Amino acid sequence: MLNFLLWLILLVLCWPIAILAIILYPIVWLLLLPFRLLGFAIDLSFDLIKNILMLPFNILKKA
Repeated sequence: MLNFLLWLILLVLCWPIAILAIILYPIVWLLLLPFRLLGFAIDLSFDLIKNILMLPFNILKKA
């Protein structure tokens, strides 16, 4: 009986949170998408700068 009562309390408390998470997840994902793209672009820029600076050392290493 106690387990059933605890399960009912959990059901009453958690289903609104679950529905809210299902509704808000795509919205939050769309809001964070520009920041992910910006981070990707910055990462590529730093990789490009690193490769340009390391190019002479890579050429000397292969020679």
